Amino acid sequence: MRFISQTSSDGVTEQLFTLGEVPGVLWTPEDAAGARPLILMGHGGGQHKKAPDIVARARRFVTEGGYAVVAVDAPNHGDRPKTEEFARVVAGLRAGMAAGGDIAPHLATMHTFLADHAVPEWQAVLTAVRELDVVGAGPVGYCGMSMGCGLGVPFVAAEPRVRAAVLGLLGVDGLAETAARVTVPVRFLLQWDDDKVPRAQGLALFDALGSADKTLHANPGNHGEIPEFEIDSSLRFFARHLA
Repeated sequence: MRFISQTSSDGVTEQLFTLGEVPGVLWTPEDAAGARPLILMGHGGGQHKKAPDIVARARRFVTEGGYAVVAVDAPNHGDRPKTEEFARVVAGLRAGMAAGGDIAPHLATMHTFLADHAVPEWQAVLTAVRELDVVGAGPVGYCGMSMGCGLGVPFVAAEPRVRAAVLGLLGVDGLAETAARVTVPVRFLLQWDDDKVPRAQGLALFDALGSADKTLHANPGNHGEIPEFEIDSSLRFFARHLA
């Protein structure tokens, strides 16, 4: 892991890093010392590790929960090169959107393609970050919406170090079998009027999760209109399960 830059403001230290070909960012409390719980945060489709909603949520997790938070650019996103194969997958998604049909199969294809690379990358990042003195081998949580959920479900299913997850804004297509292998506590967020993910698809993904401890939070509004108070709820959820 190679650190590129470090800045601090309002009680939060932000460090940009690379691990192999993966660019990432680590947020910790300013002047942090010793081990603490770690939250891995997955961004949405077309976004990157420092998308505004990721940064806002990360800074609150650091200042209000004392967590360390990590985000990375997903394959073919942010500062990473775009492959021809990914361009073909995206073209299929855009064609489906233009046709006005159900885009869930196209999203599933894209997420499956990306997850093949993203899951082992997240595992490597997790291993490297936990070796840092300001993080340590404490409990780990995952938080990801939309594509962050599409890549997060297979990651959480495959990674025993993750003890709790906040997921949502995605349907069940392509994820049913994998979701059944998720057994950690889950907080699932669903937008009742989601203009990208049909309500029934989101409910079906929640139902498919194998966790005995899972809770559905449904709020009115479109895909990107998660209420601010759900961050408060996520903080309480992680405090309960990562204490």
